[in-house]
Amino acid sequence: MNRPWLALVLYGIYLALAFGWRSLRQRSATGSAGFRGISGPPGSLPWLGGVLFVIALVLGALAPVAELAAWIGPLADPGPALVGLGAAMTISGTLGTLWSQGAMGASWRIGVREAERTGLVTGGPFAVVRNPVFSFMMLAALGLLLVLPNAAALASLVALVIAIELQVRLVEEPYLSRTHGGAYAAYCAKVGRFLPGIGRGSAPPSP
Repeated sequence: MNRPWLALVLYGIYLALAFGWRSLRQRSATGSAGFRGISGPPGSLPWLGGVLFVIALVLGALAPVAELAAWIGPLADPGPALVGLGAAMTISGTLGTLWSQGAMGASWRIGVREAERTGLVTGGPFAVVRNPVFSFMMLAALGLLLVLPNAAALASLVALVIAIELQVRLVEEPYLSRTHGGAYAAYCAKVGRFLPGIGRGSAPPSP
């Protein structure tokens, strides 16, 4: 299988499991698919984060299609070793995303709805980092870039990282701080944001 087809298959599996299957399972368990939409008024930074997240997903799908159609070419030849490493990272990122989503149980959401009060999840992968779903998503995106190093895949990764930073810092952490107060502050003091030990104590204070 050539690199664009491999990337397309890996990305298709990632989307089907992390979004399609997870949403169906959530609906079966709770009656809701878990989608809460884009936060913030149009033009705001939280809104931009949501838009960039959508753009990142679209670019991720476009990257292999564009190369297969010869609209764009690779930025470099990664070689078999890097392609294998990238595929392993993508698979690991996909499985890690599913693991982290499952650990959230009924609290799993895409987006935030201010009126909702979900539980504070601190077990499983959340005992190691505060945002393991996003950490594993970035790992999968980086893996896809190694498999298919073209401009669309690179733009997808950049858009995803910016989107996640905006979503976490401006939407989710303030919401969790308002909702859980001191319990969330204590959790942040012990657990890193995206990597173990990095970003501890960096959440906004409870208002």
